[in-house]
Amino acid sequence: MIDNLEYNTEREHLIIPEYGRHMQKMINYAKTRETKEERNKLAKGIIAVMGNMQPHLRDVADFQHKLWDQLFIMSNFELDADSPYPIPTKEIYEERPEPLEYPQNFPKYRFYGNNIKTMIDVANTWEDGDLKEALLHTIANHMKKCFLNWNKDTVEDAVIYGHLFELSNGKIDLRNSEEDLSDATSLLRTKSKFSSNNNNNKKGGQKKSNNNNRQRKRY
Repeated sequence: MIDNLEYNTEREHLIIPEYGRHMQKMINYAKTRETKEERNKLAKGIIAVMGNMQPHLRDVADFQHKLWDQLFIMSNFELDADSPYPIPTKEIYEERPEPLEYPQNFPKYRFYGNNIKTMIDVANTWEDGDLKEALLHTIANHMKKCFLNWNKDTVEDAVIYGHLFELSNGKIDLRNSEEDLSDATSLLRTKSKFSSNNNNNKKGGQKKSNNNNRQRKRY
């Protein structure tokens, strides 16, 4: 009795295992039929069985197309039968996709991030005036905050203005500006205050949850 055992490793490889071995045997049987009429009839029957495995999708046009493609894939593209959709070929199935072109950004000052460069480019499109001046100083303050996130010490406003001049290709020049940027201490205090509030909210939520658990009645 043990000698008659058949292991899956000794059986035929399943191209799409989700449909099971019996479905693969049905497709292999359809390939052996001599007349095309009989093969077409068997192919439609196999498609119906495959669709019954997911009845909520079997009548959807795109899903029907997918089933027919899977039928020919499982037959190793050897089933000679008619299909209501273009019959896929082995070459198309094995064709490698074209490599994606990922954006390659290598900013000189990475601690500012890519969004700063986008903000600077937008600011260059604005007309001169109070709104543009306010935007430029907002960008400079944000650059200073990003710099402090990277370097916890301090930074002079002249350094930020110099980096802004460089990143804007000389179009934004605030190096002679008399307006000071936000103080480094206030910027770091804002960050620490925000972090502490988040921690307090988490602790408060845990305490409230624990109190609710204690107030539940036990039966």
